[in-house]
Amino acid sequence: MKNIFFTNTLTVLVLFIFAGLMSAQSTAKPTLSPVNGIDIERYAGRWYEIAKYPNRFQKQCVANTTANYTVKKNGRIEVLNECVKKDGVSMKAVGEAKIGDKSNNAKLKVRFAPGFTSFLPFVWANYWVIDLAPDYSYSVIGEPGRDYFWILSRSPEMNTAIYQTILRRAETMGFDPNRVEKTPQNADILKGSVQIKIDAYAAVADSVSCSARNRSASIAAIQPVPAAVIA
Repeated sequence: MKNIFFTNTLTVLVLFIFAGLMSAQSTAKPTLSPVNGIDIERYAGRWYEIAKYPNRFQKQCVANTTANYTVKKNGRIEVLNECVKKDGVSMKAVGEAKIGDKSNNAKLKVRFAPGFTSFLPFVWANYWVIDLAPDYSYSVIGEPGRDYFWILSRSPEMNTAIYQTILRRAETMGFDPNRVEKTPQNADILKGSVQIKIDAYAAVADSVSCSARNRSASIAAIQPVPAAVIA
């Protein structure tokens, strides 16, 4: 009797451990890789933030978020981030970026802490270019932890089809499209407030896309599941 009880208990324990391992493997994120390489001089210039993961250091930004990158003589990059707060006041932050991997220039490190702290490793944050248009018309920024994510564009508006394609590619890299929020651009700055213009076509397209994702999620829920600025 004792042997049967021990055998059954051991079997349940083994199955429990196996199920845990399978679950961990199914939720494991793929290894994140940057793009093959970027031309820093070509990458420099003005970028408009199209969308991002919400983050604590951009909480006050409500519209017109941009990033300007300028290559300095020492090879590092000056970063100037600007946005508009809900009271209509502009806010800016100046930082510095350096190339973390010179083999492809796509892994950068960015800091906004004072210059005298630059020798400290923890003041530098990962800025990986994980997707880039061949003509440098858009760029997608992420990092291995998948805690931060930005979509940048050379123009303040992005074609809906391109935007959705970027999100689909980012999802294959382990990023969650449902966490991404769009950034209003071309907002009218009024005295003490910001008036945000809504692109009706984009709003309808996003609504349709969102509904499709929700339907897919509902179907997946009832089926067995086998198992990409810092601006």
